Amino acid sequence: MDLPKVEHRYQNALMDSGRWANFLPRDSDIIISAPYKAGTTWIQRICALLIFQSVELDKPMSRISPWLDQLVYPIEDVIDRYEAQTHRRFVKTHTPLSGLPYFPNVTYLVCGRDPRDIFISMENHYASIDMPKFLDILARNNDAVDPPPSLPDDVNERFELWLTCESFPWESDEFPFWSVLHHLQSFWLYRGLPNIHFIHYADLQADLTAEMRRIASILEIETDDNKWPDPVKAATFSEMKQRYEEMAPNMDQAIWHDGSKFFNKGTSGQWHEILSAESVVLYDAAKQEKLEPSLAEWIDHN
Repeated sequence: MDLPKVEHRYQNALMDSGRWANFLPRDSDIIISAPYKAGTTWIQRICALLIFQSVELDKPMSRISPWLDQLVYPIEDVIDRYEAQTHRRFVKTHTPLSGLPYFPNVTYLVCGRDPRDIFISMENHYASIDMPKFLDILARNNDAVDPPPSLPDDVNERFELWLTCESFPWESDEFPFWSVLHHLQSFWLYRGLPNIHFIHYADLQADLTAEMRRIASILEIETDDNKWPDPVKAATFSEMKQRYEEMAPNMDQAIWHDGSKFFNKGTSGQWHEILSAESVVLYDAAKQEKLEPSLAEWIDHN
């Protein structure tokens, strides 16, 4: 199998995958790559619990594991934070493998979720941000920050736009953001590599203990069986929501109308009550067209 290579640069008002050129990996590093609203923060929390062997954090998660590509903080500051860390590092990104450097000595944790649930969760996320303030912050590190595009009032029209229009020319869907389907497909093509591991949001919901044990095994981290109840409880959605001030990203920038809304409901299947039958048919067609059959089956399981 050929090894992955960088094929595209993901660059917009929010992020720039070219910032990875500044990153020097260490042998024990963990790169957490997931589409937006697919469980990135959940995996960060689990990694923190396993690495630090404590339910407490000495600083907010976005300081321990900042989103490397995001343009909120200057890249020099982000790299300095990672370089100063003496513990095992876990690095956050929302960039597909086609835009990431591949390091054979690094562990990649890829979290997937039913894209219909991602869409609903992103709708809530988008509404929770103080957008004028957020755009002003992004403009500090990016000369070309445009206001977000106008979107249809109807949720099913927004869903259709999300599925049929692109933000990058090498993708074909999920405007005005970037493609969840391409993100997962880019990693799925290389799932045979020993350092690429998939985690499903639905599995975290169904049996958090089992998934945390599996992640610990992947990372070769041993935890005393008698201590498992505490980290598992700390990794539950309700506990993370209570700790939103240290868990939600960019809390120091005050971009949220209510930071607790970053953790909305943490449930699956809300799309059943929101999306029309026509929207579901459109999604099924896009999924079958753009994903390998095995990935199309995996991504929808719950």
